[in-house]
Amino acid sequence: MTTVIVQPFVIAFVLAVLLVPLCRRLAFRIGLVAHPRADRWHRTSIPMLGGIAIGVSTFSASLVMGIHQELAVFIGAAVVMFMAGLVDDILALKPSTKLVVQLATAAVLVAFNYRLHWMDSRLLDSVVTIVWVVGLTNAFNLLDNMDGLCAGTAAVVAAMMVAGFWTGVTRELAAAEMAYLSIIAGASAGYLVYNFPPASIFMGDCGSLMLGFSLAAMTLGSEGVRGSRADVLTVIVAPVFVLMLPIFDTALVTVARIMSGRPPMLGGRDHSSHRLVAIGLSERKAVFLLWALAAAGGAIGLVVRNVTGGWTLVVGGLFVVLTGLFAVYLSRVRVYDDKAPVSSGNGFTPLVGDFMHKRRVVEVIVDFGVIGVSYYYANRLRFDPEAYAANAENFYGSLPIVLAMQLVAFFIVGVYRGEWHLYGADDALTAMKGVVVGVSAVAVVVLALFADIADPRMVLVYYAGLLAALMLLSRGSFRLASQLLR
Repeated sequence: MTTVIVQPFVIAFVLAVLLVPLCRRLAFRIGLVAHPRADRWHRTSIPMLGGIAIGVSTFSASLVMGIHQELAVFIGAAVVMFMAGLVDDILALKPSTKLVVQLATAAVLVAFNYRLHWMDSRLLDSVVTIVWVVGLTNAFNLLDNMDGLCAGTAAVVAAMMVAGFWTGVTRELAAAEMAYLSIIAGASAGYLVYNFPPASIFMGDCGSLMLGFSLAAMTLGSEGVRGSRADVLTVIVAPVFVLMLPIFDTALVTVARIMSGRPPMLGGRDHSSHRLVAIGLSERKAVFLLWALAAAGGAIGLVVRNVTGGWTLVVGGLFVVLTGLFAVYLSRVRVYDDKAPVSSGNGFTPLVGDFMHKRRVVEVIVDFGVIGVSYYYANRLRFDPEAYAANAENFYGSLPIVLAMQLVAFFIVGVYRGEWHLYGADDALTAMKGVVVGVSAVAVVVLALFADIADPRMVLVYYAGLLAALMLLSRGSFRLASQLLR
């Protein structure tokens, strides 16, 4: 117990406590400071880069504990997410660029057969897994809206997972995962020493994205590792409860903004923490209350996952009802300025306008679907039903690789620089370059990893043709729609 839980926690905690002051000095020296804004909560200038201390402490402690080999895929993907967040903190990446990285990194986990195992359909389960990982990664990023909230929640969630969420795992993998979760808790707690209200440093995206991604990844499992999962409802409910707070806050903000005619992707001081302060709680009390909600959800999730008996789901259902009532109460708290722009006559106008403003995100999501559909139907066209069934394992294994590499190829060649409503020959040529680069890279990797695929070259030929056609059709249809609307 000491080696698996206490020692990793202490190492990560001490490293974070020592590194945060250095990160604070670095942030001041390079001028990376968060200044007060109308849509942000803090009232003074606060240095960023606290997430560097969290990330470096986490990865260093993993090396010291020797778990980097057992969890190489998880830790490697977390490093990628950390680096993407750090670049965003320094250079301010576009939302679409961050989404490409998140989708590609989540697809890598699926490529190594780490999934939620919520559905019998491997294809649907893979898609839901990617959405789950990306969604929770961004949920923790949104949760970083008040001093101490994100780091404290990460520590609570990690502790809840260590407390018993991983029953049924083989002993070696359980030890490595519990050690990594203890490291996450320790690094978050060490950073929290300086981020507890009033904060003297912020973590930035490098910290929040890495924490969200790591905790989401720890809910995944590979087939044959986590034992029997006959009770599907229990399997789904447990991780949702454990990660209830970030899901709750994201859902509350999104629904409240849409219902009030405000862009859901725009920042603001309308999160659950802000609403609690608006009704009279101090910042510390609001944070403590939300930590308690996270701990309660985690405890119920552990009970539902590990205790047999129908009454556990009744308790879980009661908790959901009470949480819903709490959300309704918070949604009625006045947090919006009456002078803020809302919809006039059409409740969908702000939402559509915001999606147009954030069109790059929509483009990435559309392309993600186009790539998957193209590769699926390429296999369907190449094989008859019997041959497709025999080749299904190769398809499921290679699909995440295709998704990740093709999205990265589109980003590299500049597919996401043009304007859809001005789509022309040059943009079409760029898209075709992206198809060629992506298919070429996919061919090299897939042919090397899946040598037993029947006639893989023809599959890739079909895939390239379908992808090129759908890319041109999707972009061209948007321009046509823009012209018709005008």
